[in-house]
Amino acid sequence: MNPTKRVLSGIRATGRLHLGNYLGAVKGMLALQADEQYQTLYMVADVHTITTPYDVEELRRNRREVIIDYLAVGLDPERSIIFQQSEVNQHLELAFYLSAVTTIGKMQHLPTFKDKVKQYPQHNTMALLNYPILMAADILLYKAGLVPVGKDQEPHLEAAREIARRMNQDYGTDFPEPVSFKTEGDYVPSLTGEGKMSKSVEGSYINLTDDLETIQHRLSAAPTDSGQGKVEVVGDDQKSRRFVDQSGAESEGVANLLSLVELFEGEDKRNKYEADYQGAGIRYGELKQDLAVAIYEQLEPIQQKRRELEADPGYVDRVIAEGADKARQIAVETVEEVRQKMGLRQWQ
Repeated sequence: MNPTKRVLSGIRATGRLHLGNYLGAVKGMLALQADEQYQTLYMVADVHTITTPYDVEELRRNRREVIIDYLAVGLDPERSIIFQQSEVNQHLELAFYLSAVTTIGKMQHLPTFKDKVKQYPQHNTMALLNYPILMAADILLYKAGLVPVGKDQEPHLEAAREIARRMNQDYGTDFPEPVSFKTEGDYVPSLTGEGKMSKSVEGSYINLTDDLETIQHRLSAAPTDSGQGKVEVVGDDQKSRRFVDQSGAESEGVANLLSLVELFEGEDKRNKYEADYQGAGIRYGELKQDLAVAIYEQLEPIQQKRRELEADPGYVDRVIAEGADKARQIAVETVEEVRQKMGLRQWQ
C-alpha cells in the first residue's frame, strides 16, 4: 500500500451525526471507500473531545453512537478501518514524542487555539494547547498522505506538515507531509440563518436520527422575512443568491432555507420559490412542511439501518474491537520506528 494513498478522517464524539456531517463529509468518505486506490481509516476522535468542556456520560454514549452512525450511512468495516481514537494508545504516545519538536509559541499562535480560549476562558488547558500535536499524531501514526479537512483546520494541517519535516530532519523518520484535498460534498447551511450547520450551535442542525415531527419543529424556528422582495446574484459562479425583503433588509435565513430546498427537493423547486419571492410571495409554512418531508424521506433508510444495528449490539462491539485491532497493527509499527529513531529503543 502506497502511504500517499492512505486517507484518515475523523469526527469528534460530541453528538450524533447531523445533515452537515452527512452531506458535507460522510458522502465524500463513502466515495473514497469505494475507490480501490485508497486505504481509508475513519476515526471517532473521542480524545479530541476532552480538549474542551464535556459531560463524561455523554462522551461514553457518543463515542459509540458515532460508530453506529458511520455504519448506518454505509461505511463498511470490511473496506475501511473504523475505530475509536482512545482504543489505540499509540495516538497519545506519538503525540508526546512529536511535542519534542514543537514549540509552545507555535501552538499559541494557531487561530483555532485563540478562538477556543475566547470561547472557554476558564478552560485554557494543556490538552487544548496540544490539540494540533494530537491531530498531527493521528495523521502521522498511519503515515496518511491525504486528509480531507475544512478551511478551519488548514492551520492544523500545516502544523502537521512542519512537525513531519522536523521529525524527518532531526531523527530520520519517513513521515509524509500530509496534504488536504476536497471530497465530493455539499455546504449545508445553518437553520439559524448564519453560517454552516454545526453541532456546537444549538438550533442550527438536524440530526440524522430526527423523526419527521422533530424536523418540522427544527425548521419551524428557522428565520424568514415577509416573503417578498428581490433576488440578487452574488459572485461569478451565478449560484449564490442574496435575498432582500421589502424593508431593504438582507435575509440570510431565506437564502439558507432555499439552499436546503435545492439540496433536498432540486433546483427546479428552488427556482420556483425564487420566482414566488419576486412575485406573489413565498408561503413559508408550506415551504417548511414540504422541505421537512423531503429531508425525512432521505433520512428514513439510514434510520432503518440504525435500528437494525441497535438491535444487534454484539455486531457493533465486534466492529469496534476489530477496528481498533486493525488500526493498532499499523500504529504499533510506526511508534516502534519512532522510538528507535529517537533513541528509546535499541536497534534490533
